[in-house]
Amino acid sequence: MIFADICIGQEAGDVTHGAAELAAPQKVTMVTLNTNYMLSWDWDPSAAGSHGVTFTTQYVGKFKLKYKSPKWSMVCENTPQTSCDLTDLNLHYLGIYVFRVRASADGRHSDWVLKEFCPDKDAAVGPPSKVELSVAEGFLEISISDPLTNTNTSMKDKLRELYYHIVYWEGSPGIQASAQTLDSKKTLVTLSNLKSWTWYCVMVQSRSDFYNKTSSFTSPQCMQTTGNMWWQIFLYFMGSLLLCFTFVLLALLCFFGLYKTVKKNFFPQMPQQFKEYFCDSPSSDIPRLLNTDSESELLCDKVIICPAPVLEIHNPPPEVLQASMSSLEPDSSGRHSRQDSSCSGDSGVYSAGGSSGLQQPSTAQSSTGIEASWRDPFDMDHVKMKDMAPGLKSQLLMADESIVDVCV
Repeated sequence: MIFADICIGQEAGDVTHGAAELAAPQKVTMVTLNTNYMLSWDWDPSAAGSHGVTFTTQYVGKFKLKYKSPKWSMVCENTPQTSCDLTDLNLHYLGIYVFRVRASADGRHSDWVLKEFCPDKDAAVGPPSKVELSVAEGFLEISISDPLTNTNTSMKDKLRELYYHIVYWEGSPGIQASAQTLDSKKTLVTLSNLKSWTWYCVMVQSRSDFYNKTSSFTSPQCMQTTGNMWWQIFLYFMGSLLLCFTFVLLALLCFFGLYKTVKKNFFPQMPQQFKEYFCDSPSSDIPRLLNTDSESELLCDKVIICPAPVLEIHNPPPEVLQASMSSLEPDSSGRHSRQDSSCSGDSGVYSAGGSSGLQQPSTAQSSTGIEASWRDPFDMDHVKMKDMAPGLKSQLLMADESIVDVCV
C-alpha cells in the first residue's frame, strides 16, 4: 500500500483554533490504491482519560471554501475507529477535495484537522491485476491485465498515459543477475531472442509519468522456453496418420461385415448343385427360370407320340420250306442264286427265284394265309425289337442254308 501524506501544519486553514478541550488527531494521511481511498490518523488514548473517544469526518469541494458558509458533507460520524473509508463517495478523479476530522469525548470536542486531496495527483496506482506467461518456440509471451478501479474498470480510463515496465532475467526467482527491462503500453508483450530450454522470470510494474506515479512490482513468474520442435511435429503427424488409418480400417471392416450380413439374410446364394441345372453357367448366380408373364420365353409345339415298331419273325411250316428249297437251282459254282432280291414293302413275304412255279399272292391274302398256317401247327417265337435305330432299313436273317431278306 502506498500512502499519500500531507503534513498538518499550524498555518491558517490547517487547524481550526478555538477553545479546544481535547487533543486533535495527529498524522492525518490518505491511504489510496487506484480509486480506493481511506483517511487515517493517529490519536493518543491517554488524552481522554477514562472516557471513550469518537471521531467525525466531513468533506467538501475545495472551490466551495470560497463561500462564506460552505456546506460540509458527513462521511463518518462518531466512529471509534481511527480511519474512515472514502471509496463509496466515488470522487471525481480530477477533482480537489478537503477533508476534516475531529475527536469527541464526554461532550468535549477537539479542533478540526483539515486534509486536502486530489485523486489524480495524490492517489497511487496499483500493479497489473493479472500477469500470465505462455511459451512458444524460442519466444515468451506476457499477457498483462490492466489495474482495476473499485468498479472493476480499467485504470487506463483514469490515467491515459499508463504503461508497463517489464523486468525479466534468466535464472530462478531469487536471482536477478543481468536483468533486462522493457516498457510497453500493450497488454500482450513478446520477449524474443531468448535461449532455448532456459528458465526466465518476469515482473511487471505500472507507471504514469505525468505525476511520476509508479506501482509496486508483481510477484515474479518463471517459465522455461522451448527449442526446435520438429521431432514433436513429426511424432504428432505420424500419430495422426496412424489414428486415421486405424479409423478407416475399422470402418471398412464394419462395412464389410454389415455387407456380408445383409447379403446372407436378404440375398441368399443358390447351392452349387442347383447351379448346374438352373443357371446358365456354374459361376453365375442368376437362375434361369421361366417367367409366365413373358410370352417371348414360352415356346410351345405339337407333339405326336408313336408306339415303338415291333418286328415279328415266324418259323414257316416244313412244306413251305421244302417248296422253297426245290425252287432253287444250283449254278455252276454250286451256289444258290436269286433272280429277284427285291421285296414287297407291304406284304412281308418274298419270292426266292423268278422262274419258280410259285405265284406271288396278294398282300392281304398271303399274310393272312401264312399266319394261319404257321400258327396252327407251330408255336411262334415272338421277337420284339425295341429302341431300333431310325437309320436301320433292313436286316439279313439266316435260316439253315436259305437266305431270307427282311425289309422293315
